[in-house]
Amino acid sequence: MTAFDEMSGFDGTLRAPYREIGRWLESVPPELLSQRREEAEILFRRVGITFAVYGAEEAEERIIPFDIIPRIMAAAEWERLSEGLRQRVKTLNMFLADVYGSGEAIKAGVIPAELVFENPYYRPEMAGVRLPHDIWVPIAGIDMVRTDANEFFVLEDNARTPSGVSYMLENREVMMRLFPDVCADHAILPVESYPDELLATLRTLAPRSAPGEPVCALLTPGPFNSAYYEHSFLADKMGVELVEGNDLFVSEDVVYMRTTQGPQRVDVIYRRLDDDFLDPLAFRPDSSLGVPGLVNAYRAGNVTLANAIGTGVADDKAVYSYMPELTRFYLGEEAILKNVPTWRCREPEALKYVLDHLPELVVKEVAGSGGYGMLVGPHADKETIETFRKKLQHDPDDFIAQPTLALSTCPTFTDKGVAPRHVDLRPFVLSGADGVRIVPGGLTRVALKEGSLVVNSSQGGGTKDTWVLAQ
Repeated sequence: MTAFDEMSGFDGTLRAPYREIGRWLESVPPELLSQRREEAEILFRRVGITFAVYGAEEAEERIIPFDIIPRIMAAAEWERLSEGLRQRVKTLNMFLADVYGSGEAIKAGVIPAELVFENPYYRPEMAGVRLPHDIWVPIAGIDMVRTDANEFFVLEDNARTPSGVSYMLENREVMMRLFPDVCADHAILPVESYPDELLATLRTLAPRSAPGEPVCALLTPGPFNSAYYEHSFLADKMGVELVEGNDLFVSEDVVYMRTTQGPQRVDVIYRRLDDDFLDPLAFRPDSSLGVPGLVNAYRAGNVTLANAIGTGVADDKAVYSYMPELTRFYLGEEAILKNVPTWRCREPEALKYVLDHLPELVVKEVAGSGGYGMLVGPHADKETIETFRKKLQHDPDDFIAQPTLALSTCPTFTDKGVAPRHVDLRPFVLSGADGVRIVPGGLTRVALKEGSLVVNSSQGGGTKDTWVLAQ
């Protein structure tokens, strides 16, 4: 299966957005690229942008490898992509408002009731709750893949606590430091406004009871969380307090922050804490990370949580497969961005097909993430395939399967020189009362291993700066 290369297409002809970079790569000595890569690593270590790798005897702190060759998109490509992203996130918000409200899509038979109500991320506590402007997903990360010059597919919807935006911002900063002349040769649309756009979005969603200018805070599980750097980075950039659960308390269904000047009301909480740990009175009683009484304050309409409780039902991989139908149902439109064709293994005919074609398919856990719990059939040995066969036969409802797409590649600097490597893209979509904001670009993740399709940092992937050209 031949992959589309974003610099040279299918036939090796240099594509327009890459003309300057192509010429630059031909003229720059590999020694300079190697030196710049080492400098980039030093910069990332200096600012402390790391993530934790779990599963070994001890958690290990690593930096995500950064590739110094940017991914480049033309303005027209981005315009079409962003139009599809707006539509996608609008559908996600309408779906969540519906399933926790009147359930029209379920009544109409668009999506099976059991897929929603038996979903582990469905929160009955949110049934009947109306949110400001019906926005459940103020911050969405939509994972995209590309297969040719004009075809993008949505791989996954991240509607709970999407991460990675700090890498998008730091990647740009590092590129401008290391290659100022190359950056100056391109009219690159900026991404550095993201923290301001995020804060503006959050403020538009403050509860009506908020007095004066809304007070926002970022709630983190604490420094042992794998994404803690991003939490502190975003709080600093937005100019809001970074708080842990014990920094907050609830009195008469209002949330307050402990400060040296006494209690201060908090109106909007950008939470980077999973539902289960938010409130020990409502969810896990053994959680020391959350705030007792937070859910009551939320249901009373005295605080806004971003993202809302219960949004995980929308980024389930089985629900994902219904997004084209849901777009049609809620908006009366065809989806601009296609889904990857998906077999729902809970359906007998689909399961039969998947079992018959396992060596050709990618199989994913419905609630999986991070590249774990996956089978990439073409790259798997017989023993792994047979293990997955037994899993599917035992718990078919827990899996979906998809064809192995020929993901696009981008030029990447490797130990053996510049070579194509597979990439995906996570744009970040902000939805507020005053509309949708999308900074041009997103987080490009790259599979650094030759031939690999798995881009996740926990599985050895890296990142690139993503340039959207102004023209």
